[in-house]
Amino acid sequence: MPQYLTPGVYVEEVPSAIKPIAGVGTSTAGFAGVVADDVGMPLRPGRTGTTADGKPNPADRYPVAPAGVAQLVDGWETFKNLFGDIQPGNQILAHAVYGFFNNGGGRCWVTRVAPATGKAEPSAPDDGFVAALDTFAAIDEIALVAIPGAVSDRVQGAVLDHCANEYRQDRFAILDGRRTTTLTKAAIQGGTPDNSYGAIYYPWIDVGARDADGKVVYQPPSGHIAGVYARVDTERGVHKAPANEVIRGALGVETLVSKQGQAGLNPVDINVIRQFDGNVTIWGAHTLAGEENAEWRYISTRRLVSFLRESIDQGTQWVVFEPNAPELWSKIRRNVGAFLTTVWASGALLGNTPEQAFYVLCDERNNTQPIRDLGQLVVEVGVAIVRPAEFVVFRISQWAGGVQ
Repeated sequence: MPQYLTPGVYVEEVPSAIKPIAGVGTSTAGFAGVVADDVGMPLRPGRTGTTADGKPNPADRYPVAPAGVAQLVDGWETFKNLFGDIQPGNQILAHAVYGFFNNGGGRCWVTRVAPATGKAEPSAPDDGFVAALDTFAAIDEIALVAIPGAVSDRVQGAVLDHCANEYRQDRFAILDGRRTTTLTKAAIQGGTPDNSYGAIYYPWIDVGARDADGKVVYQPPSGHIAGVYARVDTERGVHKAPANEVIRGALGVETLVSKQGQAGLNPVDINVIRQFDGNVTIWGAHTLAGEENAEWRYISTRRLVSFLRESIDQGTQWVVFEPNAPELWSKIRRNVGAFLTTVWASGALLGNTPEQAFYVLCDERNNTQPIRDLGQLVVEVGVAIVRPAEFVVFRISQWAGGVQ
Protein backbone atom coordinates (compact mmCIF):
# COMPACT_ATOMS: atom_id res chain seq x y z
CA MET A 1 0.00 0.00 0.00
CA PRO A 2 1.44 3.46 -0.89
CA GLN A 3 2.33 5.92 1.87
CA TYR A 4 0.47 9.20 2.00
CA LEU A 5 2.54 12.03 3.57
CA THR A 6 0.87 15.17 2.27
CA PRO A 7 -2.82 15.97 2.86
CA GLY A 8 -4.84 15.91 -0.36
CA VAL A 9 -6.87 13.76 -2.75
CA TYR A 10 -5.19 10.73 -4.31
CA VAL A 11 -6.50 8.68 -7.23
CA GLU A 12 -5.31 5.09 -7.58
CA GLU A 13 -5.78 2.57 -10.38
CA VAL A 14 -7.16 -0.67 -9.00
CA PRO A 15 -7.06 -3.85 -11.13
CA SER A 16 -10.54 -4.98 -12.07
CA ALA A 17 -11.79 -8.32 -10.79
CA ILE A 18 -13.50 -8.86 -14.14
CA LYS A 19 -11.28 -10.52 -16.70
CA PRO A 20 -13.47 -10.85 -19.80
CA ILE A 21 -13.66 -14.23 -21.51
CA ALA A 22 -13.68 -13.88 -25.29
CA GLY A 23 -15.40 -16.44 -27.48
CA VAL A 24 -12.97 -18.45 -29.60
CA GLY A 25 -13.25 -18.74 -33.36
CA THR A 26 -15.30 -21.62 -34.72
CA SER A 27 -15.02 -21.36 -38.51
CA THR A 28 -11.33 -21.76 -39.46
CA ALA A 29 -10.99 -24.98 -41.45
CA GLY A 30 -8.16 -27.41 -42.02
CA PHE A 31 -8.05 -29.13 -45.43
CA ALA A 32 -5.74 -31.79 -46.84
CA GLY A 33 -5.71 -32.95 -50.44
CA VAL A 34 -3.69 -34.13 -53.41
CA VAL A 35 -1.78 -31.61 -55.52
CA ALA A 36 0.49 -32.94 -58.28
CA ASP A 37 4.17 -32.06 -58.24
CA ASP A 38 3.95 -30.67 -61.77
CA VAL A 39 0.68 -28.76 -61.32
CA GLY A 40 0.65 -25.63 -63.47
CA MET A 41 1.30 -22.60 -61.27
CA PRO A 42 0.26 -19.00 -62.05
CA LEU A 43 2.70 -16.30 -63.17
CA ARG A 44 4.17 -13.88 -60.69
CA PRO A 45 3.06 -10.25 -61.22
CA GLY A 46 4.86 -8.60 -64.13
CA ARG A 47 6.45 -11.84 -65.38
CA THR A 48 6.05 -13.41 -68.82
CA GLY A 49 6.89 -17.04 -68.08
CA THR A 50 9.60 -17.20 -70.75
CA THR A 51 13.24 -16.24 -71.05
CA ALA A 52 14.62 -13.79 -73.62
CA ASP A 53 15.07 -16.62 -76.12
CA GLY A 54 11.49 -17.82 -75.66
CA LYS A 55 12.12 -20.81 -73.40
CA PRO A 56 9.94 -21.50 -70.34
CA ASN A 57 11.20 -19.75 -67.24
CA PRO A 58 10.08 -21.56 -64.04
CA ALA A 59 11.34 -18.66 -61.92
CA ASP A 60 8.55 -16.49 -63.35
CA ARG A 61 5.92 -18.70 -61.72
CA TYR A 62 4.96 -19.22 -58.10
CA PRO A 63 6.43 -22.47 -56.74
CA VAL A 64 3.99 -25.16 -55.64
CA ALA A 65 3.78 -25.36 -51.85
CA PRO A 66 5.82 -28.16 -50.29
CA ALA A 67 4.03 -31.35 -49.34
CA GLY A 68 3.34 -32.03 -45.69
CA VAL A 69 3.40 -28.39 -44.55
CA ALA A 70 0.22 -26.57 -43.49
CA GLN A 71 -0.23 -23.28 -45.35
CA LEU A 72 -2.47 -20.42 -44.21
CA VAL A 73 -4.95 -19.52 -46.96
CA ASP A 74 -7.06 -16.39 -46.48
CA GLY A 75 -8.64 -16.19 -49.92
CA TRP A 76 -8.92 -17.88 -53.29
CA GLU A 77 -6.04 -15.88 -54.79
CA THR A 78 -3.76 -17.08 -52.01
CA PHE A 79 -4.74 -20.68 -52.72
CA LYS A 80 -3.94 -20.29 -56.41
CA ASN A 81 -0.50 -18.85 -55.63
CA LEU A 82 0.26 -21.84 -53.40
CA PHE A 83 -1.41 -24.76 -55.17
CA GLY A 84 -2.50 -23.54 -58.61
CA ASP A 85 -5.89 -22.83 -60.15
CA ILE A 86 -8.48 -25.57 -60.60
CA GLN A 87 -7.03 -28.21 -62.95
CA PRO A 88 -6.69 -32.01 -63.15
CA GLY A 89 -3.62 -31.92 -60.90
CA ASN A 90 -5.51 -30.54 -57.90
CA GLN A 91 -9.16 -30.80 -58.91
CA ILE A 92 -10.75 -32.25 -55.75
CA LEU A 93 -8.88 -30.04 -53.28
CA ALA A 94 -9.22 -26.89 -55.39
CA HIS A 95 -12.98 -27.28 -55.86
CA ALA A 96 -13.38 -27.89 -52.13
CA VAL A 97 -11.42 -24.81 -51.06
CA TYR A 98 -13.13 -22.64 -53.69
CA GLY A 99 -16.49 -23.88 -52.37
CA PHE A 100 -15.39 -23.06 -48.82
CA PHE A 101 -14.70 -19.42 -49.67
CA ASN A 102 -17.73 -19.14 -51.96
CA ASN A 103 -20.04 -20.29 -49.17
CA GLY A 104 -18.77 -17.90 -46.54
CA GLY A 105 -15.45 -19.25 -45.27
CA GLY A 106 -12.77 -16.73 -44.40
CA ARG A 107 -9.62 -18.56 -43.27
CA CYS A 108 -8.31 -22.08 -43.69
CA TRP A 109 -5.11 -24.06 -43.43
CA VAL A 110 -4.28 -26.36 -46.33
CA THR A 111 -1.77 -29.21 -46.37
CA ARG A 112 -0.69 -30.61 -49.69
CA VAL A 113 -0.44 -34.37 -50.11
CA ALA A 114 1.84 -35.39 -52.99
CA PRO A 115 0.72 -38.46 -54.97
CA ALA A 116 3.29 -41.24 -55.15
CA THR A 117 3.35 -41.19 -58.96
CA GLY A 118 3.79 -37.43 -59.26
CA LYS A 119 0.37 -37.22 -60.88
CA ALA A 120 -2.89 -36.40 -59.15
CA GLU A 121 -4.97 -39.52 -58.57
CA PRO A 122 -8.55 -39.86 -57.33
CA SER A 123 -7.35 -42.06 -54.46
CA ALA A 124 -4.02 -40.98 -53.06
CA PRO A 125 -2.31 -43.22 -50.49
CA ASP A 126 -4.09 -43.10 -47.14
CA ASP A 127 -0.73 -42.65 -45.38
CA GLY A 128 -0.37 -39.18 -46.85
CA PHE A 129 -3.81 -38.07 -45.68
CA VAL A 130 -3.33 -39.44 -42.17
CA ALA A 131 0.09 -37.81 -41.89
CA ALA A 132 -1.40 -34.48 -43.01
CA LEU A 133 -3.56 -34.43 -39.88
CA ASP A 134 -0.40 -34.13 -37.76
CA THR A 135 0.37 -30.80 -39.45
CA PHE A 136 -2.85 -29.37 -37.96
CA ALA A 137 -2.12 -30.46 -34.38
CA ALA A 138 -0.27 -27.31 -33.29
CA ILE A 139 -2.58 -24.85 -35.10
CA ASP A 140 -4.99 -23.89 -32.36
CA GLU A 141 -7.40 -21.82 -34.47
CA ILE A 142 -8.54 -24.78 -36.61
CA ALA A 143 -12.11 -25.72 -35.66
CA LEU A 144 -13.27 -27.69 -38.74
CA VAL A 145 -11.37 -30.53 -40.42
CA ALA A 146 -12.04 -32.10 -43.83
CA ILE A 147 -10.15 -34.27 -46.29
CA PRO A 148 -12.36 -33.88 -49.38
CA GLY A 149 -12.97 -37.08 -51.28
CA ALA A 150 -11.17 -39.36 -48.80
CA VAL A 151 -13.79 -41.95 -47.91
CA SER A 152 -11.77 -44.90 -46.65
CA ASP A 153 -12.49 -46.19 -43.16
CA ARG A 154 -8.89 -45.54 -42.13
CA VAL A 155 -8.77 -41.89 -43.17
CA GLN A 156 -12.21 -40.97 -41.89
CA GLY A 157 -11.54 -42.75 -38.61
CA ALA A 158 -8.26 -40.83 -38.29
CA VAL A 159 -10.03 -37.50 -38.87
CA LEU A 160 -12.60 -38.31 -36.17
CA ASP A 161 -9.87 -39.39 -33.75
CA HIS A 162 -7.97 -36.17 -34.46
CA CYS A 163 -11.00 -34.04 -33.58
CA ALA A 164 -11.97 -36.08 -30.52
CA ASN A 165 -8.44 -36.24 -29.08
CA GLU A 166 -8.71 -35.85 -25.30
CA TYR A 167 -6.19 -33.02 -25.29
CA ARG A 168 -8.08 -31.15 -28.00
CA GLN A 169 -11.83 -31.82 -28.33
CA ASP A 170 -12.36 -28.42 -29.97
CA ARG A 171 -12.64 -29.52 -33.60
CA PHE A 172 -15.35 -30.99 -35.76
CA ALA A 173 -14.94 -33.37 -38.71
CA ILE A 174 -16.92 -32.96 -41.92
CA LEU A 175 -16.94 -36.25 -43.83
CA ASP A 176 -18.03 -37.21 -47.34
CA GLY A 177 -20.30 -40.19 -47.81
CA ARG A 178 -19.43 -43.00 -50.21
CA ARG A 179 -20.56 -42.72 -53.81
CA THR A 180 -23.38 -45.24 -53.98
CA THR A 181 -27.02 -45.46 -54.95
CA THR A 182 -27.79 -47.83 -52.08
CA LEU A 183 -29.53 -45.73 -49.45
CA THR A 184 -28.31 -47.45 -46.29
CA LYS A 185 -25.99 -46.42 -43.48
CA ALA A 186 -23.63 -49.30 -44.25
CA ALA A 187 -23.29 -48.32 -47.92
CA ILE A 188 -22.79 -44.59 -47.29
CA GLN A 189 -20.80 -44.62 -44.04
CA GLY A 190 -18.96 -47.88 -44.60
CA GLY A 191 -16.94 -48.94 -41.58
CA THR A 192 -16.31 -45.40 -40.34
CA PRO A 193 -17.01 -45.48 -36.59
CA ASP A 194 -19.68 -43.43 -34.87
CA ASN A 195 -18.30 -40.37 -33.12
CA SER A 196 -20.03 -37.18 -31.95
CA TYR A 197 -17.11 -35.05 -33.14
CA GLY A 198 -18.06 -35.46 -36.79
CA ALA A 199 -20.89 -35.53 -39.33
CA ILE A 200 -21.23 -37.24 -42.70
CA TYR A 201 -22.96 -35.90 -45.82
CA TYR A 202 -24.46 -37.61 -48.87
CA PRO A 203 -24.50 -37.42 -51.91
CA TRP A 204 -21.67 -35.76 -53.88
CA ILE A 205 -22.54 -32.57 -55.77
CA ASP A 206 -22.27 -31.02 -59.23
CA VAL A 207 -20.25 -27.80 -59.09
CA GLY A 208 -19.79 -27.36 -62.82
CA ALA A 209 -16.74 -29.59 -63.31
CA ARG A 210 -16.74 -31.50 -66.60
CA ASP A 211 -14.44 -34.06 -68.18
CA ALA A 212 -13.12 -34.02 -71.76
CA ASP A 213 -16.37 -35.58 -72.99
CA GLY A 214 -18.51 -32.99 -71.24
CA LYS A 215 -19.75 -35.37 -68.55
CA VAL A 216 -20.28 -34.13 -65.02
CA VAL A 217 -17.41 -34.77 -62.61
CA TYR A 218 -19.16 -34.85 -59.25
CA GLN A 219 -17.25 -33.43 -56.31
CA PRO A 220 -17.28 -34.26 -52.59
CA PRO A 221 -19.40 -31.76 -50.64
CA SER A 222 -17.26 -31.38 -47.49
CA GLY A 223 -15.40 -28.22 -48.58
CA HIS A 224 -18.59 -26.40 -49.54
CA ILE A 225 -20.30 -27.53 -46.34
CA ALA A 226 -17.40 -26.21 -44.25
CA GLY A 227 -18.08 -22.85 -45.87
CA VAL A 228 -21.75 -23.13 -44.92
CA TYR A 229 -20.72 -23.80 -41.31
CA ALA A 230 -18.61 -20.63 -41.37
CA ARG A 231 -21.43 -18.60 -42.92
CA VAL A 232 -23.97 -19.73 -40.34
CA ASP A 233 -21.52 -19.10 -37.49
CA THR A 234 -21.05 -15.53 -38.70
CA GLU A 235 -24.67 -14.72 -39.46
CA ARG A 236 -26.42 -16.58 -36.63
CA GLY A 237 -23.91 -18.18 -34.27
CA VAL A 238 -22.44 -21.60 -33.58
CA HIS A 239 -25.67 -22.62 -31.81
CA LYS A 240 -27.61 -22.51 -35.11
CA ALA A 241 -27.63 -25.88 -36.86
CA PRO A 242 -25.92 -25.65 -40.28
CA ALA A 243 -28.98 -27.10 -42.01
CA ASN A 244 -31.79 -25.84 -44.26
CA GLU A 245 -28.98 -23.87 -45.90
CA VAL A 246 -28.37 -23.57 -49.65
CA ILE A 247 -24.95 -24.66 -50.92
CA ARG A 248 -23.72 -21.82 -53.12
CA GLY A 249 -22.14 -22.97 -56.37
CA ALA A 250 -23.86 -26.36 -56.35
CA LEU A 251 -25.85 -27.07 -59.52
CA GLY A 252 -27.18 -30.49 -58.64
CA VAL A 253 -26.57 -33.74 -56.79
CA GLU A 254 -25.25 -37.09 -57.96
CA THR A 255 -28.17 -39.00 -56.45
CA LEU A 256 -31.61 -37.51 -55.94
CA VAL A 257 -32.97 -38.53 -52.54
CA SER A 258 -36.70 -38.26 -51.91
CA LYS A 259 -38.44 -37.67 -48.59
CA GLN A 260 -39.14 -41.37 -48.43
CA GLY A 261 -35.51 -42.19 -49.20
CA GLN A 262 -34.27 -39.87 -46.47
CA ALA A 263 -36.62 -41.53 -43.97
CA GLY A 264 -34.18 -44.44 -43.85
CA LEU A 265 -31.07 -42.28 -43.55
CA ASN A 266 -31.88 -39.45 -41.13
CA PRO A 267 -32.60 -41.73 -38.14
CA VAL A 268 -29.15 -43.33 -38.59
CA ASP A 269 -27.36 -39.95 -38.74
CA ILE A 270 -26.66 -39.65 -42.48
CA ASN A 271 -27.14 -35.99 -43.42
CA VAL A 272 -28.73 -35.78 -46.85
CA ILE A 273 -28.18 -33.02 -49.39
CA ARG A 274 -31.41 -32.54 -51.32
CA GLN A 275 -32.58 -30.44 -54.22
CA PHE A 276 -35.63 -28.21 -53.73
CA ASP A 277 -36.82 -26.05 -56.64
CA GLY A 278 -33.31 -25.93 -58.07
CA ASN A 279 -31.62 -25.12 -54.75
CA VAL A 280 -29.16 -27.67 -53.45
CA THR A 281 -29.84 -27.67 -49.71
CA ILE A 282 -28.36 -29.31 -46.62
CA TRP A 283 -31.27 -31.20 -45.10
CA GLY A 284 -29.80 -32.81 -42.00
CA ALA A 285 -28.11 -31.73 -38.77
CA HIS A 286 -26.93 -34.92 -37.06
CA THR A 287 -23.52 -35.88 -35.74
CA LEU A 288 -22.31 -39.47 -35.91
CA ALA A 289 -22.98 -39.87 -32.19
CA GLY A 290 -25.07 -43.01 -32.61
CA GLU A 291 -28.03 -44.22 -30.57
CA GLU A 292 -25.99 -44.82 -27.41
CA ASN A 293 -24.79 -41.20 -27.27
CA ALA A 294 -28.04 -39.43 -28.11
CA GLU A 295 -27.39 -36.28 -26.05
CA TRP A 296 -24.76 -35.29 -28.66
CA ARG A 297 -26.96 -36.07 -31.65
CA TYR A 298 -27.09 -32.55 -33.07
CA ILE A 299 -24.15 -30.75 -34.69
CA SER A 300 -25.08 -27.46 -33.04
CA THR A 301 -25.03 -29.05 -29.57
CA ARG A 302 -21.61 -30.62 -30.04
CA ARG A 303 -20.06 -27.49 -31.53
CA LEU A 304 -21.62 -25.11 -28.99
CA VAL A 305 -20.29 -27.10 -26.04
CA SER A 306 -16.86 -27.31 -27.70
CA PHE A 307 -17.00 -23.52 -28.18
CA LEU A 308 -17.88 -22.97 -24.51
CA ARG A 309 -15.20 -25.40 -23.36
CA GLU A 310 -12.41 -23.80 -25.41
CA SER A 311 -13.48 -20.22 -24.62
CA ILE A 312 -13.58 -20.83 -20.87
CA ASP A 313 -10.29 -22.76 -21.04
CA GLN A 314 -8.45 -19.93 -22.78
CA GLY A 315 -10.15 -17.16 -20.82
CA THR A 316 -9.31 -18.50 -17.38
CA GLN A 317 -5.63 -19.37 -17.73
CA TRP A 318 -4.85 -16.47 -15.38
CA VAL A 319 -6.35 -18.49 -12.52
CA VAL A 320 -3.48 -21.02 -12.40
CA PHE A 321 -1.32 -20.63 -9.25
CA GLU A 322 -3.59 -17.94 -7.77
CA PRO A 323 -4.41 -18.37 -4.05
CA ASN A 324 -7.17 -21.00 -3.87
CA ALA A 325 -9.55 -19.09 -1.60
CA PRO A 326 -13.11 -17.68 -1.61
CA GLU A 327 -11.94 -14.43 -3.22
CA LEU A 328 -10.69 -16.36 -6.25
CA TRP A 329 -13.86 -18.45 -6.37
CA SER A 330 -15.93 -15.29 -6.49
CA LYS A 331 -13.89 -13.88 -9.36
CA ILE A 332 -14.30 -17.09 -11.34
CA ARG A 333 -18.07 -17.11 -10.82
CA ARG A 334 -18.32 -13.50 -12.00
CA ASN A 335 -16.11 -13.97 -15.06
CA VAL A 336 -17.61 -17.24 -16.27
CA GLY A 337 -21.10 -15.99 -15.45
CA ALA A 338 -20.57 -12.79 -17.44
CA PHE A 339 -19.40 -14.82 -20.45
CA LEU A 340 -22.35 -17.23 -20.27
CA THR A 341 -24.75 -14.32 -19.91
CA THR A 342 -23.48 -13.00 -23.24
CA VAL A 343 -23.90 -16.46 -24.78
CA TRP A 344 -27.47 -16.66 -23.39
CA ALA A 345 -28.31 -13.20 -24.77
CA SER A 346 -27.26 -14.39 -28.24
CA GLY A 347 -29.99 -17.04 -28.13
CA ALA A 348 -27.72 -20.03 -27.63
CA LEU A 349 -29.09 -21.10 -24.23
CA LEU A 350 -32.61 -21.98 -23.17
CA GLY A 351 -34.33 -19.90 -20.50
CA ASN A 352 -36.13 -16.62 -19.93
CA THR A 353 -33.41 -15.47 -17.54
CA PRO A 354 -29.70 -16.24 -17.12
CA GLU A 355 -30.57 -18.15 -13.94
CA GLN A 356 -32.72 -20.52 -15.99
CA ALA A 357 -30.09 -20.87 -18.71
CA PHE A 358 -26.94 -21.78 -16.77
CA TYR A 359 -25.24 -22.06 -13.41
CA VAL A 360 -21.64 -21.74 -12.22
CA LEU A 361 -20.78 -23.57 -8.99
CA CYS A 362 -17.44 -22.69 -7.40
CA ASP A 363 -17.43 -22.50 -3.61
CA GLU A 364 -16.72 -24.62 -0.52
CA ARG A 365 -19.25 -27.23 -1.66
CA ASN A 366 -17.05 -28.47 -4.52
CA ASN A 367 -13.74 -27.16 -3.19
CA THR A 368 -13.39 -28.98 0.10
CA GLN A 369 -10.17 -29.01 2.09
CA PRO A 370 -9.00 -32.38 0.67
CA ILE A 371 -9.53 -31.03 -2.86
CA ARG A 372 -7.59 -27.85 -2.08
CA ASP A 373 -4.79 -29.88 -0.48
CA LEU A 374 -4.28 -31.55 -3.86
CA GLY A 375 -3.79 -28.14 -5.44
CA GLN A 376 -7.08 -28.42 -7.32
CA LEU A 377 -9.80 -25.86 -7.90
CA VAL A 378 -13.09 -27.29 -9.19
CA VAL A 379 -15.65 -25.27 -11.15
CA GLU A 380 -18.93 -26.88 -12.21
CA VAL A 381 -20.80 -25.31 -15.12
CA GLY A 382 -24.24 -26.37 -16.31
CA VAL A 383 -25.92 -25.03 -19.45
CA ALA A 384 -29.37 -25.51 -20.95
CA ILE A 385 -28.83 -26.09 -24.67
CA VAL A 386 -31.23 -24.88 -27.37
CA ARG A 387 -31.72 -27.73 -29.81
CA PRO A 388 -32.93 -27.39 -33.41
CA ALA A 389 -36.59 -27.79 -34.29
CA GLU A 390 -35.98 -30.76 -36.57
CA PHE A 391 -39.57 -31.96 -36.78
CA VAL A 392 -42.12 -29.16 -36.99
CA VAL A 393 -45.66 -30.46 -36.48
CA PHE A 394 -48.84 -28.51 -37.21
CA ARG A 395 -52.05 -30.15 -35.98
CA ILE A 396 -54.98 -29.04 -38.14
CA SER A 397 -58.61 -29.86 -37.59
CA GLN A 398 -61.96 -28.55 -38.75
CA TRP A 399 -63.59 -25.82 -36.70
CA ALA A 400 -67.31 -25.04 -36.77
CA GLY A 401 -66.67 -21.35 -36.16
CA GLY A 402 -68.21 -19.03 -33.63
CA VAL A 403 -67.28 -18.56 -30.01
CA GLN A 404 -66.02 -21.55 -28.04
